[in-house]
Amino acid sequence: MLLAADATDSPITGFTGKCIDVADANTANGTAVQLYDCNGTGAQRWSSPGDGTLRAFGKCLDIQAAGTTDGTSVWLWDCHGEANQQWVITEAHDIVNPATDRCLDVRGYDNANRTPLQIWPCTGAANQKWFNSKAENPPANDGGIDGRGGDDGGDAPAGFVVSEDQFNAMFPARNPFYTYGGLAAALGAYPGFATSGDDTTKKREAAAFLANAGHETGGLTHVTEQNTANHPHYCDPGQPYGCPAGQSTYYGRGPIQLSWNFNYKAAGDALGIDLLNNPGLVESDASVAWKTALWYWNTQSGPGTMTPHAAMTNNSGFGQTIRSINGALECDGKNPAQVQNRMANYLRFVQVLGTTPGDNLVC
Repeated sequence: MLLAADATDSPITGFTGKCIDVADANTANGTAVQLYDCNGTGAQRWSSPGDGTLRAFGKCLDIQAAGTTDGTSVWLWDCHGEANQQWVITEAHDIVNPATDRCLDVRGYDNANRTPLQIWPCTGAANQKWFNSKAENPPANDGGIDGRGGDDGGDAPAGFVVSEDQFNAMFPARNPFYTYGGLAAALGAYPGFATSGDDTTKKREAAAFLANAGHETGGLTHVTEQNTANHPHYCDPGQPYGCPAGQSTYYGRGPIQLSWNFNYKAAGDALGIDLLNNPGLVESDASVAWKTALWYWNTQSGPGTMTPHAAMTNNSGFGQTIRSINGALECDGKNPAQVQNRMANYLRFVQVLGTTPGDNLVC
């Protein structure tokens, strides 16, 4: 547990080792609760007296104005025991408000001092993980913005065939947004990914997924589509729900560069995240970004005849994953250089994972 009942004066650390902090050590009602460098002051000492509250300066961590919407800030307030001051601390290191079914979250995945804390749907991402720094040893930069993250401190999640060290070897110059911790947190959305078949099949699927992601993003260096002139082109107004976030907001994002309003709608519906109205989550939350890539990989066949997941688990080969992702533009001789680049990634990654590539590598 993060804080045992009756625990006192315990700093709570999380994102990149910074602490939950009462702004300027102010004890007035409505004082912001934020992320800040750990400094050992009373503004960072929290207790859990056993009544479901978290307290500093004798006051409670409180959801502003009893709000229930995503992004509602938290602040300090006189304790009154109502639902907006109740918190459940899970073994997975989430701090959850049961009334809203949302987690204590660092706004915008930002690690700057004074970044506000808020409530947000629980994603499993590193900006929602918290540790008692007196009793526990949180992993350094847990899933954080410097790209070293991972709740496992470097070992792969149970059943996953790619370790953090192997991931780092595959993408040595990646954008810090693409954390191993974000990928690890996303795996639970599709538990069949890289866990089906024998060890060779599992490693080939993981290598194939990461090879395509690497190609789409320039080695995980780009979070968003670089050609901004294309950004207005991904709104299909013929869809009954339209483009509520704006004409130019459904451009490519994330490891597989999710694009088009209908794909944001379908991915969001599948994942239980409102991406149609909040497409920017795919470029602000690493776990959400990886989840959208896994959604496509496991459920969509695109211009192909099977999902990439099926292609790698039924031995159709890496070439069929290319066809399912961008076959209409690359396969059957249309752009062999792009196909070769994807294949080069795959051949390198299977070597990193210590396995063989199999047959049917091009499309």
